[in-house]
Amino acid sequence: MVKAYRPQSLREALQLRAEQEVAPLAGGTDLMVHHRVWSGIPPRFEKPALFIGHLDELKGLKREGALIRIGSCSTLASLLENRDIPPLLGASIQQIAGPSIRNRATIGGNVCNASPAADSMPALYALNALAVLAAEGGTRIVPIQEFTSGPGQSCLQENELLTHLLVPDESFDLFYVRKVGTRASYSCAKLSIAAAARTSGGKVQELRLALGAVAPTVIHSPDAEKRVRGRSAGELEELIPELLRRYDTLLNPIDDQRSTASYRRAATLGLIEFFFRRLLLPRLG
Repeated sequence: MVKAYRPQSLREALQLRAEQEVAPLAGGTDLMVHHRVWSGIPPRFEKPALFIGHLDELKGLKREGALIRIGSCSTLASLLENRDIPPLLGASIQQIAGPSIRNRATIGGNVCNASPAADSMPALYALNALAVLAAEGGTRIVPIQEFTSGPGQSCLQENELLTHLLVPDESFDLFYVRKVGTRASYSCAKLSIAAAARTSGGKVQELRLALGAVAPTVIHSPDAEKRVRGRSAGELEELIPELLRRYDTLLNPIDDQRSTASYRRAATLGLIEFFFRRLLLPRLG
């Protein structure tokens, strides 16, 4: 038997989190697999389970001034149904597994899994999302780029819960998401890219680009993005070789059961070049 708690409020959940070691569980689509033993045998949890997926305080997506507030226990399916979801994030979520999984899986679970292959993370990096971490004694806000430090490692403390994600409400006229996997769905990413741009007057006004599954954490280079801002089509075309070299130095892929490091590197650079040459350049005229 697995001992479990089902708090009736976020406050009660935080009290339990502060008083003892528990394993937060919302949708459970990843945790139930991670803790599985044998077919027909209940998963084995080392800590009591703390069910939080039913808490309304941790659900929903709504605009709050210059931010979009996303509850950590919002299911992926419910987010896709919300018209206020940032298009880049929506396109990323659409590529996570299939409808049956998205009906249970939560955005917070995908983030807290702290996997470099988490499908929502490149989009959240590119959108400069913030993670709201709550404990019984207070709340702190952490840039998503600082939330994960390596595979399975995050800054989330034992007494904290990820309650919300805050995404700046910005507009982009171009966004691109591509996940490369063994199958179109129900497979972990071999590599992924999430990119968005805002163009005006024949120049790049804003650029965001993040890469997944090609390093211990998602790759996001504000310096490279800064180099692109203000560039015209001709200037960007001349800059592309330098950008590819910059991103190449940041890549640190591995060989594993899903792919090889050499394939991940070559395919990622190919997708970056595709975004710049085939998608962004035509926007500039």
